[in-house]
Amino acid sequence: MFGHGSGYFQEEEKLSKPYDVQLIKRLLTFVKPYKFFIIFAILLLLILTAFNLVLPYLTKIAIDSYITPRGRFTKVKDNKLLSILKKEDALFMVKNGYIIDLGRVDKITKYELERKSLLGDKYYLIRKSSVEELKVRTLEKEGIILSYDKFYFLKAEEARKLPLSTIIALRKDDISGINRLAVIFGIILVLTFVVNYAQTYILQYTGQKVMFDMRMKIFSHLQNLNVSFFDKNPVGRLVTRVTNDVQVINDMLTNVIVFLFSDIFILIGVVFIMFRLNWQLALVTMIVIPIILAITIIFRNKVRKAYRWVRLTVAKINVYLQENISGMRVVQLFTREKKNRENFQSINRENFNANLSQLIVFAVFRPLIEIISALAVALIVWYGGGRVIQQTLTLGALVAFLAYVERFFQPIRDLSEKYNILQAAMAASERIFILLDKKDELETSGGKRPSGEIKGEISFKNVWFAYNDEDYVLKDISFDIAAGGSLAIVGATGAGKTSLINLLLRFYDINRGTIKLDGLDIRELDKKFLRRNIGIVLQDVFLFSGSIKRNIVLNEDRISEDELEMVARYVNADRFIDRLPERFNAEVKERGIVLSQGERQLLAFARALAYNPRVLILDEATSSVDPETESLIQDALEKLMVGRTFIVIAHRLSTIEKIRNIIVLHKGRIVERGTHKELLAKKGFYYDLYRVQFGSLTKEDNVSKNG
Repeated sequence: MFGHGSGYFQEEEKLSKPYDVQLIKRLLTFVKPYKFFIIFAILLLLILTAFNLVLPYLTKIAIDSYITPRGRFTKVKDNKLLSILKKEDALFMVKNGYIIDLGRVDKITKYELERKSLLGDKYYLIRKSSVEELKVRTLEKEGIILSYDKFYFLKAEEARKLPLSTIIALRKDDISGINRLAVIFGIILVLTFVVNYAQTYILQYTGQKVMFDMRMKIFSHLQNLNVSFFDKNPVGRLVTRVTNDVQVINDMLTNVIVFLFSDIFILIGVVFIMFRLNWQLALVTMIVIPIILAITIIFRNKVRKAYRWVRLTVAKINVYLQENISGMRVVQLFTREKKNRENFQSINRENFNANLSQLIVFAVFRPLIEIISALAVALIVWYGGGRVIQQTLTLGALVAFLAYVERFFQPIRDLSEKYNILQAAMAASERIFILLDKKDELETSGGKRPSGEIKGEISFKNVWFAYNDEDYVLKDISFDIAAGGSLAIVGATGAGKTSLINLLLRFYDINRGTIKLDGLDIRELDKKFLRRNIGIVLQDVFLFSGSIKRNIVLNEDRISEDELEMVARYVNADRFIDRLPERFNAEVKERGIVLSQGERQLLAFARALAYNPRVLILDEATSSVDPETESLIQDALEKLMVGRTFIVIAHRLSTIEKIRNIIVLHKGRIVERGTHKELLAKKGFYYDLYRVQFGSLTKEDNVSKNG
C-alpha cells in the first residue's frame, strides 16, 4: 500500500546514517562551481564574528577606563613593588602616599597589592589639561582632589557629594572617551548590518544556484530512466526528491554548513578572550563543558531515532496522498471516502506520534542547555564578583565575561535546530544520490542512428519477456511486418498486447530473442532515434497543461504554423479546434480535462503526424467515443496509415476487419493468426471474442465461414 516493496530505490527505513563523509563530498560537487561565493561568505562571517567579539570588549573598556575609578591610594613601601609600579608608569606620588593607576597594572601585581591589603580609597584620574585650574583649586584645598604632575585625583567617595555640573566638568575626558566608544560601537553595528546583508545575500544566492543545478540534474536524470523504474516507484516520492529534498539540502547549506564555521570561530574566539581576561574565571566556566558534552551525546542518539521514525511516516503520508488524490474519481465513485479517511487518520496519527517523540527530545534538550547556561553565569557572578571585591578583577572584565558566556552558549542552544536540519539534509542527500546512481537498465551496444530514412520493417523472433524474474508475460513471440504493412493485435485483458508495444518502443528489454527494425536489432539503435520514428496513440491520451499547440508540437521548434494547421486539418482535429475562441492557443488545463475523450484522441493523432513517424501504433484508441467522433477518428486513421507501418491493438474487432494480418494473443502466446474471415472460420479464440462482442455472427461472416 505504501510502497515498501523491494522494488523501491529509496526505502526510508534503510536510510539510517545521520551523516556521511561521502555524502558531504558528493554534495560539494554541486557547491564547487560556486566555491568563491562560499569562501567570500565565510570571510564575511569571520568579519561578523570579529565584530561580535569586539562589542563586549568595548563595554569592558568603557567601564574600566571611563566609568569606574581607576586610581587607588596606597602607602606601599615594598621596594620591589614600587619598582614594578614605576616601571609600568602606574605610580603617582601624592601627599602622604601614592596613587596607583590600576588600569596599567598587571594581574599578578594587583593580586599582590590586594593580598598585602595595600589598596585604599578609590580615585578618578583627571588630566589637568582637561579642566580649568580655578574649578579644582578649592577642591584641592579641601582634600577632595589630590595633585601630581599632569594629573588630578578625585576621591570617588567625595565625588558623589559634588554637584552634577562639577562632576561633568571634572570628568570631561571620561565623558569624551565614552562618546568615542559609543561612536565606534555605532559604526560597528552599521558595519555589522552591511556585512550581514552582503553575507546573507551571497549565501542565499549560492544556495538558490546549487538548488537550481541539483533540480535540473535530477529532472534530466529522471527523463533518461526507463519506464520500468517508474512502474516501481510512486510519483509522490519522485516529486519529493525534486522539491522537498532539494530544499532541505539548501537549508543545510545556508543555515548549517557555513554557519558552522561562524560557530567554531565564535567558540574559539570566546574561549581565547575569556582566558586572556582571567584564566581562573575561564576555568570556572569550563566546569560545565563535560555536562554539555554528555547531554549533547544523549540528545544526538535520541533525536536520531526519533527522526528516522518521522521520516518513515512522512514518506507513508506522501505516498498515500499521491495515490488517493490521483485516484479521487475512483474513490468518490465507489464511496471510499470514509474508509480512506480512516486509513489516512491511522497514518497521520503515526506521524503525529513520531513528531511528538521528536518534540519531547527537543523540549528537554534546550531547557537543559538554558539551565547549564544559567549555572555558568551563576558561577561567574559568584567567583568573579568575589574577585572584583578583592580588586583582582575589574568590573568591566566581569561584565564582558558575562556577555562572552552568553555568546559561548548561543551556538550550543542552536545545536538542536541545526542538528535537525543536518539529519534531514543527510537523509535527503542519500535519497537523491540513490536516485542519481540509478542507471538505465537498458543496455545498448552503440546507439546507432542510421543515416537513411527508416522504412518501417519490423520483426519479432522468438521473443520472451518477463517483468519479474521468470514470470513470463510473452512467450516465444514471432511475427513480421513488411515496411508499410499493418498488423492488428487482439486478445483478452492481460494477454500481453501492451507489453509487445512496450518492447518495440524499448521501454523494457527482452529476456530472449530479437526485435528488429529495418533489419537492425533495436538494442543497437539510439533510443531517442528509435522512439522518434515510432508514433503511438493511446486510448488514455496524456495532455500537458498549456495550449493545444504546445500539446501537438511538444515544444518542437521545427514545426511551423502552416504545418500545424495542415496536421490538424488532416486528422480532422480542426473541427473542434476552430470552435475554440483562441484556437491553437486555447488552454487545455491539466490532463486535458476540458476536452472530450474523442477530442483528446484527435489531438494525439495530430501529435503523431506532426513528428511524421515511419511506424504508427494505435493502442485501443477507438473505444469510449461517440459515433460521430469515431467516424472522424476512422477517417484520420485511414489517412495516417498511408505510407506507414501500422500496428493496432483493439478490443473492438469491428475496427480491424480490413486489416490483412491479425494475431491473437492468449496468456502471452500467439495462438492464432490470419485475416478477419480466416480467424472466424477457425472458430477459435478470435471467434469467441467476436461472439462475446456481437452476440452472434453476421450473415456475411456465416457465409464466409461455411463457404
